[in-house]
Amino acid sequence: MLAFIQNLIAAFPGSLRDTLLVGLGFSFLAIVFPRTMERIFRTVESPLCRLSKSKALVILLLFTAVIVVRLAVVRQLPVPLPRVHDEYSYLLLGDTLAHGRLANPTHPMWISFETFHVNWIPTYSSKYPPGQGVVLAIGQLLGHPWIAVLLSVGAMCAAIVWMLQAWLPARWALLGGMLAGLKFGIASYWVNSYWGGAVAAMGGALVLGAMARIVRHAWTRDALLLGVGIAILANSRPYEGLIFCIPISAWFLWWLAGKTNSRVPLHKRMARVFVPLAIVLSLTVGFLGYYNWRLTGNALLFPYVLHARTYDSVGLFLWQHPRESLHYRNKQLADFYDTWEREQYDNTWQDVQELTREKLRRWVPTYLWLGAILALPGLLFTLFDRKMRLPLAIALVSAVGSLLAIWSMPHYVAPLTCVTFLLLVQAMRHLRTIRPPGRPLGIALSWAAVALLGTLVGSEVSAHHCDALEWTCRGDIGRATIAERLSGLPGKHLVLVHYDEDHDVHEHEWVYNGAEIDSAKVLWARDISPQQNAKLFAYFNDRRIWLVNPDEDSTELVPYEPGSAAVSFDNKQ
Repeated sequence: MLAFIQNLIAAFPGSLRDTLLVGLGFSFLAIVFPRTMERIFRTVESPLCRLSKSKALVILLLFTAVIVVRLAVVRQLPVPLPRVHDEYSYLLLGDTLAHGRLANPTHPMWISFETFHVNWIPTYSSKYPPGQGVVLAIGQLLGHPWIAVLLSVGAMCAAIVWMLQAWLPARWALLGGMLAGLKFGIASYWVNSYWGGAVAAMGGALVLGAMARIVRHAWTRDALLLGVGIAILANSRPYEGLIFCIPISAWFLWWLAGKTNSRVPLHKRMARVFVPLAIVLSLTVGFLGYYNWRLTGNALLFPYVLHARTYDSVGLFLWQHPRESLHYRNKQLADFYDTWEREQYDNTWQDVQELTREKLRRWVPTYLWLGAILALPGLLFTLFDRKMRLPLAIALVSAVGSLLAIWSMPHYVAPLTCVTFLLLVQAMRHLRTIRPPGRPLGIALSWAAVALLGTLVGSEVSAHHCDALEWTCRGDIGRATIAERLSGLPGKHLVLVHYDEDHDVHEHEWVYNGAEIDSAKVLWARDISPQQNAKLFAYFNDRRIWLVNPDEDSTELVPYEPGSAAVSFDNKQ
């Protein structure tokens, strides 16, 4: 029998095999030494259980712990450098807000600065909603955008604990918050980049936590928090936030109609909850309309939709067919939108299947870890748990809605973060009830799952891995090195970025600028054509001009010589 088990484990991949070995090890100890293991478990858990009773203190401690622990490993995981196209767009948004504006005027030389995920007509602005930009703006005002990224992840974990306290006993809420802190607060691109999901995850936690409290108490405070949570979702992940709120809205209307066991009379429900919530939601809708109007000239036209109409060659949802080829003013945009996007999705069933698999391959390691499979026996009970019907409905509706979208990175479904940890912790609660005659087998498996997460995070930090997906937060050292070098030289500088013919549009995207173009110390522009370059140089005749080619040497910076490098993109089409 032992040989059979060994052969079975050997058939699994290394990481899964290690997970099963740890689970078997904990199980063996629980079965052979039940009293000793129970005593050890109680010794460790008792102080945490006592601490969990001070709910406000737990929220504050978790917020602080996430920040302190991440700063403690800053030598292994340094302050992140931007690398992904989206990060630069978010940083532009943060810089714009930090300058006290919602949008910037279109620059006369915008064709040379045109880049990914940025609108130029009718305003120079990011295509993204303002939520993450507000966080980055706060960080910039404090000294660096990453400061507020770190604060937002701590606030997200605190919000998740607060939400869990409304759904679970206090000690289990503490466990869920600790798991969230370990998963997202140290070795995750949510804290190690500028495009994570902490803001939307915080909004989802506020919504779910406030709704559970409203049903029980109908307090105005919770109605306001529900409205704030919805506002955060609307300003960070509007589409995913809307889907997330559909089951919540149904539950709210069911409660408002008096179909639950609430003893609060209708007039108090209206006065304490409905009216304050309606005020917050009205202000949210008004702000979104104003924001859209300032950026796109139309209160009903979102900047994201405007950008899709201007640049995207494929639609936003699976049922939409690719568009006819558009005209792009530089080769990098053409390669990305007209080539790469079409290769990813061409409205075939095979493309749908591949995109779905790709989403799941990214979602699972972002929100879970391999050790969580040890809680599967408890999850089976959770699926039939009446108290978990709403979270399960939210998870199902949100997952389907996100799978219907063509593009979906893990942080797009960030509103579901609180639901993920709620279901996971509830599964562990059920798991711990598995006690074959006097043996704490379920407790041992739950401890093994937690220990595996701690071990995983520790190994990631030791190996200087900032995220399970790795490619999302490595940073572009070459651009930062050149920018730092030029910042130390006198005068203003204009860097002309030239790419090779076979340039990878996902690497070394250096043409990004902040909200203030004319006054910037260092500007980055595309090498498009001799004619466009001549206009650019004439406009910035007070700047020293440099040429870089990241595809050849990402640290080499040479003075620009007239007539070098530029080839007309228009003539090559």
